[in-house]
Amino acid sequence: MSILTVKNLSHGFGDRAIFKNVSFRLLKGEHIGLIGANGEGKSTFMNMITNKLEPDEGHIEWSKRVRVGYLDQHVVLKNGMTLRDVLRGAFQYLFDLEEEMNEICNKMADAKEAELEALLEDMGNIQDILTHNDFYVIDSKIEEIGRGLGLTDIGLDKDVNDLSGGQRTKVLIGKLLLEKPDILLLDEPTNYLDEQHIEWLKRYLQQYENAFILISHDMPFLNSVVNIIYHMENQSLDRYVGDYDNFKQIYEAKKLQLEAAYKSQQQEIAELKDFVARNKARVSTRNMAMSRQKKLDKMEIIELAKEKPKPEFNFRKGRLSGKSVVSTEGLIIGYNEPLSKPLDIYIERGQKIALIGANGLGKTTLLKSILGEIPSLSGTIELGDNLDIGYFEQEMKEANYNTCIEEVWTEFPSYTQYEVRAALAKCGLTTKHIESKVVVLSGGEQAKVRLCKLINKETNFLVLDEPTNHLDQDAKEELKRALKEYRGTILLICHEKEFYQDIVTEVWNCEDWTTKIC
Repeated sequence: MSILTVKNLSHGFGDRAIFKNVSFRLLKGEHIGLIGANGEGKSTFMNMITNKLEPDEGHIEWSKRVRVGYLDQHVVLKNGMTLRDVLRGAFQYLFDLEEEMNEICNKMADAKEAELEALLEDMGNIQDILTHNDFYVIDSKIEEIGRGLGLTDIGLDKDVNDLSGGQRTKVLIGKLLLEKPDILLLDEPTNYLDEQHIEWLKRYLQQYENAFILISHDMPFLNSVVNIIYHMENQSLDRYVGDYDNFKQIYEAKKLQLEAAYKSQQQEIAELKDFVARNKARVSTRNMAMSRQKKLDKMEIIELAKEKPKPEFNFRKGRLSGKSVVSTEGLIIGYNEPLSKPLDIYIERGQKIALIGANGLGKTTLLKSILGEIPSLSGTIELGDNLDIGYFEQEMKEANYNTCIEEVWTEFPSYTQYEVRAALAKCGLTTKHIESKVVVLSGGEQAKVRLCKLINKETNFLVLDEPTNHLDQDAKEELKRALKEYRGTILLICHEKEFYQDIVTEVWNCEDWTTKIC
């Protein structure tokens, strides 16, 4: 049975086409991975099937009474709400039903016999729904999901306004899982999760009975939970049965087959054209030439997909820094309350360090404290001599209405327009992306604009906060290569072990010094 049917969908932004006549179907119990390079339209597709965006053409049809749960990273959590309040909100429709049942009870006191029978039936139906959906064990369900995602460690009575980005994502995922929808729509759920809770979510999705659609650039995670792949490329959407590894094998085989057929056809076309050109003027061979021309005219031409520009990240190295890059004494970081024990940190020139640990332990706070963006609660921080620091923040703070050209040109005013365009193109952005406003780009494309500014700056100390978030596989692999070759110092926050383990010389687990774990 098809839960969702999409037919002949087309959409674009301005003169930039995203989809062209694509179709899609979701069957009961399917675990779908929606994959494709940055900017191919995966999040746009999600916004269309949830009616947040209207397609230019096409038809989207959900089966009746399907409950859809969508992980929306941009949803606003009200100030003053606790984690428990948000999680209990997953059961709001059940609380509404309980209220309706209480009103029925009140009506029954004065109801006549005929009306009483109908009220009893309604009440019985509501009671069945409440029981089936675990209404009477809500608090234990909240505790169970809270433990799995590490929310009980944060404190379920904590104000949502005090959460880090990763903690906020955990709350949204927790609420979504508690809702037990008929279909889950997950757009990069692992971006802000730590390794421990990515593993928990992986196990949960492996055992999930209902259907889901998952967008993720974390390929080991995606590969372990999906059984269908939809690949988005060059305005089309193709279905593959199996996991990501199976998709790769079939995709590469199809690509080689198409390239062989293309070469064979091009050779045939050249031979036919040559024969027509040599023989169309001679009376004795004119009919043969016309026959070959007809064959050419009727031929269905094979076209190869346009190769996507692959990013090329080469960091510009600054001058040689002093031997000591960062040293702290008795450093305590935090905002209103301490997040760390007193820290005596020493980072030496050439070290490459990964900061790991659960969300909310103060990893980003430590980076910002070292860079002087926020004051420490106590202790001292001393930066070394001759530092040229390059900082990649986890997220852009607000919508950016500059074009990509303006964004880079502002940072490097001495560049010519040609140099700006060339720098952006090297980061894997097309001409249409380069001329677009940053705000309309996908998360991965925006990250490439920010990386463009970073790699063109002369640095000897890179401070990187989750740089792989939103990046597609090609961009991740290229960034990994560039960081391995970088000759300066690196301080990196990353939750993807496959990414950082071949780059860094040391791994610092923030759970060793946080005040948030007893």
